Amino acid sequence: MRALVISGGGSKGAFAGGVAQYLIENKKHKYDLFIGTSTGSLLVSHLGLNRVDKIKHVYTNVNNDAIFDSCPFITKRKKGVETIAINHFVVLLNLLKGNKTFGTSLNLKQLIKRTLTKAEFVLLRESHTDIVVTVSNLSLNQLEYKSIKDFDYEEFCEWIWVSCNYTPFMSLVKKNGCEYADGGLGVMVPIEEAIKRGATSVDAIVLQTEVSQLNRMPSTNAFSLLTNMFAFMLDRIESQNIKIGKFVASNQNAIINFYYTPTVLTTNSLVFDKVKMTKWWESGLNYAKFKNEEVSPLETE
Repeated sequence: MRALVISGGGSKGAFAGGVAQYLIENKKHKYDLFIGTSTGSLLVSHLGLNRVDKIKHVYTNVNNDAIFDSCPFITKRKKGVETIAINHFVVLLNLLKGNKTFGTSLNLKQLIKRTLTKAEFVLLRESHTDIVVTVSNLSLNQLEYKSIKDFDYEEFCEWIWVSCNYTPFMSLVKKNGCEYADGGLGVMVPIEEAIKRGATSVDAIVLQTEVSQLNRMPSTNAFSLLTNMFAFMLDRIESQNIKIGKFVASNQNAIINFYYTPTVLTTNSLVFDKVKMTKWWESGLNYAKFKNEEVSPLETE
């Protein structure tokens, strides 16, 4: 059983899309299971349908307006580096409305529904392929995995949306009496779950460099400090997920093929820039090609 696992990473998901395109179209990999966290959850449905061009169009044309109906930050460029600053008006307005988050992402929910049609959902649900997204149940303090086989169209689209809601910057969702948020708060790279579901061969796309190459810029305000803190915690979660995944794989005789980003793509994955994301998609495609088609020294002799 072969599985494709895609980590969280916001706008860096464009790189994962390029890697997945190569694996599906060039390597002709047939996956029985697609499992994603956060931005990975946005990709897996269309990859399961083998409709790479459609999701590529979304990832290379999306911007912040397509994600946020109320964006809590503004971006600034200083000395060639993008930084974020608080949009005081939007944050204050959300607090006055009684919202529990600084911003809201209802536009993303609508984008998901426009992109994944009911007909596509039915086709995917009736296929042998399983699509799983991760969400964090803050009320019960646990991680949950939502399979397309268990829900109707409206519910599953909402679970995809929940998986991508990076609180407190995006919407906090209340369902079934519980508060839910981004799956990345619990697991960034769900390799362990893929193996638990029977995967013996896993292609894992990790939207981070294999070796830490990042020295973050000093925090300039409370908002940038908060994003730096969250980024630090998510990096630690991701590292732990990979270690656990490798351990479980060694005990279950499963094979994991890792695809890391070769360079640091961005220090702020909440900024959705069409030009950069188009470049990252092609970078992911080319990187996967290089990784799989590189000629070994023995072959040249």
